Amino acid sequence: MAAAPEGPSLADLGEWQLIDRLAAFAPAGQFDDDAALLTCGGPLVVTSDVLVEGVHFSDATTAGFDVGWRAAAANLSDLAAMGCTGALGLTVGLVAPGATPWPWVEAVYIGLQACVERQGGVLLGGDCSGGAQRLLAITALGNLPRSTSGEPQAIRRRDGRPGDLLVCTGPHGLSRLGLALLQQEEQLERRHLPQALIERALERHQRPCPRFDAVQALRCQQPKGTSWRVAGTDSSDGLAAAAAAIARSSGCRALLDHRRLPLDPAMANLAQAEAWCLGGGEDFELVLALEPPWAEALVQHLPGSAVIGALVAATGDGQHLAWLGEQDRPLPGDGGGYEHFS
Repeated sequence: MAAAPEGPSLADLGEWQLIDRLAAFAPAGQFDDDAALLTCGGPLVVTSDVLVEGVHFSDATTAGFDVGWRAAAANLSDLAAMGCTGALGLTVGLVAPGATPWPWVEAVYIGLQACVERQGGVLLGGDCSGGAQRLLAITALGNLPRSTSGEPQAIRRRDGRPGDLLVCTGPHGLSRLGLALLQQEEQLERRHLPQALIERALERHQRPCPRFDAVQALRCQQPKGTSWRVAGTDSSDGLAAAAAAIARSSGCRALLDHRRLPLDPAMANLAQAEAWCLGGGEDFELVLALEPPWAEALVQHLPGSAVIGALVAATGDGQHLAWLGEQDRPLPGDGGGYEHFS
């Protein structure tokens, strides 16, 4: 486990000095009032996420900067999954024991700030409290563009239709490989892995990037004369879980093409590669269901994206996920992926 950062504890600082220090990560005056005042230029998307020590991060695998970056990225990814092309900003609720060193908190907020500013947003405010366990509660806000008729152009899980192609915006399994490397899992023989793959995996796990760029590409590639209808979600809980969620909400069945699993080629020889691709989680890519012409245009113009399957009519058996043309091949039960209360 990493050594605790040196410096005053939160108990040493007290609430008001802590708030004064945290205010340095927001625009001038942002922390002076009881709430943030926003002027929104369009439909507003709001999402919240909670990161808990021992569940989502630990000192053994995640430095303070990366805790902050990942906390911001997880929420910004949800904005992208709804169709936002950027973020207005986010609020942060911090809970921590009084013995928590200030340098750890400072590093967390530097990471938060770095991630959100990269997307054009700001830290809007938040709250802090003492508690038995370190916890971050994040709320992120973003605007949705409107169509020429004034309708919000949202991405919703429920908007898929039979015949849509499933597109993912990048490779899956890298984040889970990064976690395995950080935890030094025994079944993983690090010495046999290319150094470039190790670096990509650690980067993906510690500092994921929300795919606002993919939403921009999606909008640019919308075929002329077609109406806006995009189903989708992000793959924070796993690729299979994302495909199943779209199918379930849309009243369809998702068929994944085993030949087109979006694996980093350097992971292909790992025994865990397929399982981590389908259910590893925290890759924070987008999974979208689109009409074929739109899907093909997006894949042609967005590097790293791929068609991975299709939506078909539901069969009535309650199963929302299967392999395309390989019904007997095992698949994680209706999505697999991370379960918060298992």
